[in-house]
Amino acid sequence: MTDDVTPDETPEEPTTAPEDAPQAEAEGTPVDETPAEPVAEEAPETEAAADEEADEADDTPREKPAIPGADLEVDIVLEGGTSGEKDEFGYYFEGDAEGESEGGENADGDEAANEPIADVSIDLSEGARYAATGKRKSAIARVILAPGTGAYTVNGKDLDTYFPREALRRNIRQALEVVGQDGNLDVRVSIKGGGVSAQAGALRHGISRALLVAQPNLRGELKKRGFLTRDARVKERKKPGLKKARKRPQFSKR
Repeated sequence: MTDDVTPDETPEEPTTAPEDAPQAEAEGTPVDETPAEPVAEEAPETEAAADEEADEADDTPREKPAIPGADLEVDIVLEGGTSGEKDEFGYYFEGDAEGESEGGENADGDEAANEPIADVSIDLSEGARYAATGKRKSAIARVILAPGTGAYTVNGKDLDTYFPREALRRNIRQALEVVGQDGNLDVRVSIKGGGVSAQAGALRHGISRALLVAQPNLRGELKKRGFLTRDARVKERKKPGLKKARKRPQFSKR
């Protein structure tokens, strides 16, 4: 009987041993378990709880103000500066803005241009004549300043008749008012070309250049106020294929 047994039917113990080894390790006693494993499991639970609380805080609806922008600080400054105190609507009272006086950084450019120039001496003898030419767009004004009472003669007419708009007359008088000679010099002008607005600009430019002939030391002050600068702005020319300088015809796809 022993001779009929083949070697293949015998159980292979080395083969089953390695398979049972992982099971034995998995079924090991609690003594082998390290205390670090429960600590590692508790840390993710704590982080997850913190994340859930943060999500709940973010999901809470925000309360909208009854008036949009009511919680914002009003920083609107009225014209003329402020005194640092606000009214019931949040606007500043009229006065100096945060200690800045009028004519400072918050003042307009027109106010700076109207500041008088001190210590201006011009020869006002009887035969004194100061001539210059001013230009603006296509208008050309030939100006002659002479001692007098401050009268303006434009192409044989007085200033109010030739320039009916008060803004243009105020612009023309700026140069003489700044130097304080608006009542000591007569202005005779021969002007042609352009419209009334361009002629007013050319006239102020010519008066400023004539004052420079009378007193060369005024160059710095007049130039700082922009009176000696030739305004080169003109209407842009029409382009081929366009209706005007930049206006295009309506695009039609079909």
